[in-house]
Amino acid sequence: MRVLVIGSGGREHALCRSLSLDPQVSELHCAPGNPGVEEVATLHPVDPLDPGQVAELAVRLRVDLVVVGPEAPLVAGVSDAVRDAGIACFGPSKDAAMIEGSKTFAKEVMRAADVPTARARTCVTEEEAAAALDEFGAPYVVKDDGLAAGKGVVVTDDRDKALAHARACERVVIEEFLDGPEVSLFALCDGSTAVPLQLAQDFKRAYDGDEGPNTGGMGAYTPLPWAPEGLTEQVMREIVHPTIGELTRRGLPFQGVLFVGLALTSKGPKVVEFNARFGDPETEVLLDRLETPLGGLLMACATGELGLDPVFKDGSAVTVVIASEGYPEAPVKGDAIKGLQETGTAYVLHAGTARQGDDVVSAGGRVLAVVGHGPDQESARQAAYDLVGRIELRGSHHRTDIAR
Repeated sequence: MRVLVIGSGGREHALCRSLSLDPQVSELHCAPGNPGVEEVATLHPVDPLDPGQVAELAVRLRVDLVVVGPEAPLVAGVSDAVRDAGIACFGPSKDAAMIEGSKTFAKEVMRAADVPTARARTCVTEEEAAAALDEFGAPYVVKDDGLAAGKGVVVTDDRDKALAHARACERVVIEEFLDGPEVSLFALCDGSTAVPLQLAQDFKRAYDGDEGPNTGGMGAYTPLPWAPEGLTEQVMREIVHPTIGELTRRGLPFQGVLFVGLALTSKGPKVVEFNARFGDPETEVLLDRLETPLGGLLMACATGELGLDPVFKDGSAVTVVIASEGYPEAPVKGDAIKGLQETGTAYVLHAGTARQGDDVVSAGGRVLAVVGHGPDQESARQAAYDLVGRIELRGSHHRTDIAR
């Protein structure tokens, strides 16, 4: 099987790493990729937001499967162009990807499917936003309606800050605050069938103790030994199946991965958000524990032939994100990185890096994801942090309380 992965971040490095270990995958390509990905895949320069370029590359490489990693190419219609070229694609259509591309659309689908979620208002004027903030009260939850790379959400007790965020966006969804811990469940979908991966938890705030601004994610771990028994089955029954059923009813069969961000409230699990792709950094830990070969799973989703549930290895995985100086507000780029050698129990996934001569340098806000694994959560956590301590990147920062 020849596979082309689209994207250049930590999620794509994790996907390529897992695909390279799959004996069914005979040839692996990535576009545009990064210095870490090039260790396991052949890189190709391409604009991932240009459907024509991606489809042309897939045809030229004669690949059997295209895997679209990030959300922006999906919303741009890359998967549609690939399918139109006669190649199987893991990733929903442009219209189905609006489950992530528009929070208003997602709320409409959830209402129609009777999926539990927060009450919300879509606002396009400052007056509407102010009224919604007063209706729901603090803590205020204000979400950019469109794509924002995981940083379009503000949760604050400061009404002025909440209103300022609403003012800075073209359209926002303001909703009631959901109490309880947040967890993530990814469901692989083939257009009619859906099967779950393990539960994971990520850490959105920039600093220890869940302080600071929201980010794209500063770390994650799996499995969740504290999760209520039967939670995965409940989420599949009450959320995933009704959602993909409603999308199908609208003529939008979902093929890819539906990422369900959940709040475990006092009234049961409720949807915080949907994403139309593998989440980052949860993907890094989930794929570390996945035992079922990844290539076959993704191809089954792309061709409507998804069968048995994925199998996971025993043990735990923890990932810690190393971010550049100034992230998330104003990340500094171009600093050399040292100490990237993996150990027996931990390895590095490149998220925002580039080559500069003989050096690997920072080229984004979230620069690296360090993954540790072990027989239990504490050993996996220790393995990750031991390797984090060996990596040198001037001005970088990371949370010290991931999976604590």
